[in-house]
Amino acid sequence: MRRIVLALAGVLVLAGCDGGEVPSPAEREQGGMPAGEVAADAVELRPEGLVAGPEAFYFAAGQKEVETALAKALGAALRSGSNPECGAGPVTFTDFPGGLTVHFQNDRLVGWNWHLAQDGDTPGRGTVRLAGAVQVGSARGVAEAAPGFAPVEGSTLGEEFALGGRIGGFIAGDKVEMLYAGTQCFFR
Repeated sequence: MRRIVLALAGVLVLAGCDGGEVPSPAEREQGGMPAGEVAADAVELRPEGLVAGPEAFYFAAGQKEVETALAKALGAALRSGSNPECGAGPVTFTDFPGGLTVHFQNDRLVGWNWHLAQDGDTPGRGTVRLAGAVQVGSARGVAEAAPGFAPVEGSTLGEEFALGGRIGGFIAGDKVEMLYAGTQCFFR
Protein backbone atom coordinates (compact mmCIF):
# COMPACT_ATOMS: atom_id res chain seq x y z
CA MET A 1 0.00 0.00 0.00
CA ARG A 2 2.83 2.37 0.87
CA ARG A 3 4.34 1.86 -2.61
CA ILE A 4 1.04 2.76 -4.24
CA VAL A 5 0.76 5.96 -2.19
CA LEU A 6 4.35 6.92 -3.07
CA ALA A 7 3.76 6.20 -6.75
CA LEU A 8 0.61 8.33 -6.79
CA ALA A 9 2.41 11.14 -4.98
CA GLY A 10 5.17 11.00 -7.60
CA VAL A 11 2.66 11.20 -10.42
CA LEU A 12 0.99 14.22 -8.83
CA VAL A 13 4.34 15.98 -8.37
CA LEU A 14 5.26 15.37 -12.01
CA ALA A 15 1.85 16.53 -13.22
CA GLY A 16 2.31 19.77 -11.30
CA CYS A 17 5.57 20.46 -13.20
CA ASP A 18 3.90 20.73 -16.61
CA GLY A 19 4.70 24.12 -18.14
CA GLY A 20 1.77 23.82 -20.53
CA GLU A 21 3.95 24.21 -23.65
CA VAL A 22 4.10 20.56 -24.73
CA PRO A 23 0.95 18.43 -24.90
CA SER A 24 0.52 15.75 -22.27
CA PRO A 25 0.58 12.09 -23.39
CA ALA A 26 -3.23 12.02 -23.26
CA GLU A 27 -3.45 15.14 -25.43
CA ARG A 28 -0.97 13.62 -27.86
CA GLU A 29 -3.17 10.55 -28.29
CA GLN A 30 -6.25 12.73 -28.83
CA GLY A 31 -4.32 14.96 -31.23
CA GLY A 32 -3.89 12.13 -33.70
CA MET A 33 -0.11 12.15 -33.75
CA PRO A 34 0.96 8.68 -32.60
CA ALA A 35 4.52 7.66 -33.38
CA GLY A 36 5.43 4.45 -35.14
CA GLU A 37 3.19 4.82 -38.19
CA VAL A 38 5.96 6.11 -40.45
CA ALA A 39 8.79 4.10 -42.02
CA ALA A 40 12.26 4.59 -40.53
CA ASP A 41 13.40 6.49 -43.64
CA ALA A 42 10.33 8.73 -43.89
CA VAL A 43 9.10 12.00 -42.44
CA GLU A 44 5.42 12.85 -42.26
CA LEU A 45 4.56 16.51 -41.77
CA ARG A 46 1.54 17.34 -39.66
CA PRO A 47 -0.20 20.57 -38.63
CA GLU A 48 1.11 20.28 -35.06
CA GLY A 49 4.65 19.05 -35.80
CA LEU A 50 6.17 16.08 -37.59
CA VAL A 51 6.93 12.38 -37.34
CA ALA A 52 10.45 11.23 -38.26
CA GLY A 53 10.70 7.45 -38.44
CA PRO A 54 9.29 6.08 -35.18
CA GLU A 55 9.44 9.42 -33.31
CA ALA A 56 6.71 12.08 -33.16
CA PHE A 57 7.57 15.70 -32.38
CA TYR A 58 5.10 18.42 -31.53
CA PHE A 59 5.97 22.06 -31.91
CA ALA A 60 8.01 22.89 -28.76
CA ALA A 61 10.12 19.70 -29.04
CA GLY A 62 13.87 20.07 -28.49
CA GLN A 63 16.02 21.09 -31.44
CA LYS A 64 18.74 18.45 -30.95
CA GLU A 65 16.20 15.61 -30.74
CA VAL A 66 14.35 16.78 -33.85
CA GLU A 67 17.52 17.28 -35.88
CA THR A 68 18.89 13.88 -34.84
CA ALA A 69 15.68 12.08 -35.85
CA LEU A 70 15.49 13.95 -39.17
CA ALA A 71 19.12 13.11 -39.98
CA LYS A 72 18.40 9.42 -39.32
CA ALA A 73 15.39 9.50 -41.65
CA LEU A 74 16.60 11.81 -44.43
CA GLY A 75 20.37 12.10 -44.22
CA ALA A 76 22.71 14.75 -42.84
CA ALA A 77 21.55 18.36 -42.69
CA LEU A 78 22.43 20.35 -45.80
CA ARG A 79 22.77 23.76 -44.15
CA SER A 80 21.65 25.77 -41.17
CA GLY A 81 21.42 29.44 -40.37
CA SER A 82 19.46 32.08 -38.56
CA ASN A 83 17.31 35.11 -39.19
CA PRO A 84 17.45 37.56 -36.29
CA GLU A 85 14.96 39.90 -38.02
CA CYS A 86 12.00 37.54 -38.26
CA GLY A 87 8.75 39.21 -37.20
CA ALA A 88 8.08 36.38 -34.73
CA GLY A 89 11.51 36.89 -33.13
CA PRO A 90 14.89 35.38 -34.00
CA VAL A 91 14.57 32.06 -35.82
CA THR A 92 17.20 29.44 -36.58
CA PHE A 93 16.63 26.93 -39.33
CA THR A 94 18.06 23.67 -40.62
CA ASP A 95 17.60 22.36 -44.17
CA PHE A 96 17.43 18.62 -44.83
CA PRO A 97 17.40 16.58 -48.06
CA GLY A 98 13.97 16.28 -49.62
CA GLY A 99 13.26 20.03 -49.41
CA LEU A 100 12.45 20.11 -45.69
CA THR A 101 13.35 23.14 -43.59
CA VAL A 102 12.65 23.12 -39.85
CA HIS A 103 12.47 26.30 -37.76
CA PHE A 104 13.51 26.73 -34.15
CA GLN A 105 13.27 29.45 -31.52
CA ASN A 106 15.09 29.11 -28.21
CA ASP A 107 16.16 25.57 -29.19
CA ARG A 108 12.53 24.46 -29.70
CA LEU A 109 10.77 23.33 -32.89
CA VAL A 110 8.31 26.03 -33.94
CA GLY A 111 7.60 25.35 -37.62
CA TRP A 112 8.45 23.60 -40.86
CA ASN A 113 8.23 24.24 -44.57
CA TRP A 114 8.58 21.76 -47.37
CA HIS A 115 9.59 23.00 -50.79
CA LEU A 116 11.09 21.83 -54.03
CA ALA A 117 14.78 20.99 -53.75
CA GLN A 118 17.17 23.91 -54.23
CA ASP A 119 20.06 23.92 -56.70
CA GLY A 120 22.99 21.94 -55.33
CA ASP A 121 20.96 19.95 -52.78
CA THR A 122 22.03 16.36 -52.51
CA PRO A 123 19.22 13.82 -52.78
CA GLY A 124 17.99 12.39 -49.52
CA ARG A 125 17.82 8.74 -48.67
CA GLY A 126 14.33 9.04 -47.20
CA THR A 127 11.00 10.56 -48.15
CA VAL A 128 9.03 13.56 -46.96
CA ARG A 129 5.25 13.72 -47.18
CA LEU A 130 2.31 15.62 -45.78
CA ALA A 131 -0.52 13.68 -44.14
CA GLY A 132 -3.28 13.73 -46.78
CA ALA A 133 -3.43 13.96 -50.56
CA VAL A 134 -1.69 17.32 -51.09
CA GLN A 135 2.09 17.08 -51.53
CA VAL A 136 4.81 19.35 -52.88
CA GLY A 137 4.51 18.90 -56.65
CA SER A 138 0.79 18.01 -56.53
CA ALA A 139 -1.37 19.43 -59.28
CA ARG A 140 -3.40 22.55 -58.52
CA GLY A 141 -6.61 20.53 -58.81
CA VAL A 142 -5.52 18.14 -56.04
CA ALA A 143 -4.91 21.08 -53.69
CA GLU A 144 -8.15 22.83 -54.61
CA ALA A 145 -10.13 19.62 -54.01
CA ALA A 146 -8.56 19.01 -50.57
CA PRO A 147 -10.70 19.45 -47.44
CA GLY A 148 -10.24 22.93 -45.98
CA PHE A 149 -8.67 24.45 -49.12
CA ALA A 150 -9.07 28.23 -49.25
CA PRO A 151 -7.14 30.78 -51.30
CA VAL A 152 -5.41 33.49 -49.23
CA GLU A 153 -6.78 36.66 -50.75
CA GLY A 154 -4.39 39.59 -51.09
CA SER A 155 -1.21 37.64 -50.29
CA THR A 156 1.87 39.61 -51.28
CA LEU A 157 3.90 36.40 -51.54
CA GLY A 158 2.27 34.82 -54.57
CA GLU A 159 -0.60 32.41 -54.97
CA GLU A 160 -1.01 31.35 -51.35
CA PHE A 161 -3.60 28.97 -49.91
CA ALA A 162 -4.64 27.45 -46.61
CA LEU A 163 -5.53 23.83 -45.87
CA GLY A 164 -7.69 24.25 -42.81
CA GLY A 165 -6.47 26.59 -40.13
CA ARG A 166 -2.94 25.25 -39.58
CA ILE A 167 -1.28 24.41 -42.90
CA GLY A 168 -0.53 26.82 -45.70
CA GLY A 169 1.08 26.61 -49.08
CA PHE A 170 1.92 28.23 -52.39
CA ILE A 171 1.04 27.29 -55.95
CA ALA A 172 3.25 28.26 -58.89
CA GLY A 173 1.87 27.58 -62.33
CA ASP A 174 -0.22 24.48 -61.87
CA LYS A 175 1.70 22.79 -59.04
CA VAL A 176 2.09 23.11 -55.28
CA GLU A 177 5.59 24.51 -54.74
CA MET A 178 5.65 24.81 -50.93
CA LEU A 179 3.70 23.70 -47.85
CA TYR A 180 4.21 25.03 -44.33
CA ALA A 181 2.98 24.98 -40.74
CA GLY A 182 3.90 26.76 -37.53
CA THR A 183 6.15 29.81 -37.27
CA GLN A 184 7.50 31.08 -40.60
CA CYS A 185 9.72 34.00 -41.45
CA PHE A 186 7.80 35.34 -44.43
CA PHE A 187 8.05 39.09 -44.99
CA ARG A 188 4.63 40.23 -46.13
